[in-house]
Formats: sequence, structure tokens, C-alpha cells
Amino acid sequence: MAAPTVTASLNASTYSPGDQMTMTITYGDADTKPVTVTIVVTDAQGNSSAPVKVTAVIDPLTVTVADDSGRTWNRVSDNGSVAVHRAVA
Repeated sequence: MAAPTVTASLNASTYSPGDQMTMTITYGDADTKPVTVTIVVTDAQGNSSAPVKVTAVIDPLTVTVADDSGRTWNRVSDNGSVAVHRAVA
């Protein structure tokens, strides 16, 4: 399995106490794969249901943010490849 990749940037290089810090994280994994399973049920007479599809992700990714000051970083958004977290300086 491939190792995930990540880059991160903050909205500023310096902050005053109480300032809002916003971090944008771009991440991915070359071997994360979505899979779709299609199900059809057929009875003994050959009658079939309409197809139903379900999806899953193999090898999902989780983003965790922590800093050495113990501040709490809250997730604002995460679309599966870009996450935004905020904290107070």
C-alpha cells in the first residue's frame, strides 16, 4: 500500500493572541479506491428486482491535527481531499 501524501498551509505566518488561525490541508492516497457494488435479486420464476447500488471506500484516510501547545483544532470542512481546520492563537 502506498503512503498517504499531505501538504498544509496556514492563513498567516504570525498571529496575535486571540487571532483565528486557519489551516488548509490537502491530502490523498494513490491506492484509496472507491468501489460500487450492484445488487439484483431474482426469484425462481426469473423475475428480477431493479438494481440497487451501494458504495464504499477501501483504505479511507483520516486527518488528525494537533500542535505542541495543546490547542484544539476544529474541522470546518473536509471533502475527502482538502480539509480546513481552525484554532485560536
